[in-house]
Amino acid sequence: MAERIEGRKVLWIAGPDRVAFLQGLVTNDVRRIAQGPVYAALLTAQGKYLADFFLMPGGPADPEAILLDVAEPLADGLLRRLALYRLRADVTIEPTDLPVHRGFPPLNGSPLPDGAWPDPRDAALGWRAVGLTALPDGPTPDYDRARVALLVPDTGTDLVPDDSYILEFGFERLHGVDFRKGCYVGQEVTARMKHKAELRRGLFAVALDGQASPGARIETADGKEAGRLGTVAGDRGLALLRIDRAGGALSAGGAGVRVLAAPAAAQG
Repeated sequence: MAERIEGRKVLWIAGPDRVAFLQGLVTNDVRRIAQGPVYAALLTAQGKYLADFFLMPGGPADPEAILLDVAEPLADGLLRRLALYRLRADVTIEPTDLPVHRGFPPLNGSPLPDGAWPDPRDAALGWRAVGLTALPDGPTPDYDRARVALLVPDTGTDLVPDDSYILEFGFERLHGVDFRKGCYVGQEVTARMKHKAELRRGLFAVALDGQASPGARIETADGKEAGRLGTVAGDRGLALLRIDRAGGALSAGGAGVRVLAAPAAAQG
């Protein structure tokens, strides 16, 4: 029950300063990589999302390296930005051709494939691995529908560079941000949103009655903008909605939109 994830790029990061270098840039505590993969993001100085990615140990073949698994459309820009921040750090950053795979744990309780790790965002999403050569057999599950049920956003479809704020997309719940690790790019704005502001928008799971495409504007019954549709998986989807406008009748184009699950910020 596994598949190669198309559209991913793996960067190889090595050198004595690799952990300290990333620690000062990304939203999560890179030191945790000693225990397994770390999900994190790089932000602008204004706290807006630029890229999200998985940081994985290099493994027995390359224990002094970190592998960064990122969506391919964002890889070149991320590589340039990391090179800009590198300055005098003793770090080497290079693109690779390593494949990325994912799968769901076998129902019979068999162990994960060698080199695979539970998805650090939510273990219910199964496992991820970089560089596998042998894959377990079996049908591939509907991954997008699983993401929708678990309120896990997708790079590019839900998370939009230079526009999204990670707390609106549940990064704290998805173990993608650490508020105790110290400074990183965009930390001040993110911390202020966490401690001093009430989020006005959040990621919701929705049911769709009719056809609608990712990116469609969502409106209230009286035509006010309520948000934007992201991932669509059959008659289910994810939507970034204004919390104060998520309670009534909604539509996206000709499709009805009904909220199924709300983020913690909208509950209560």
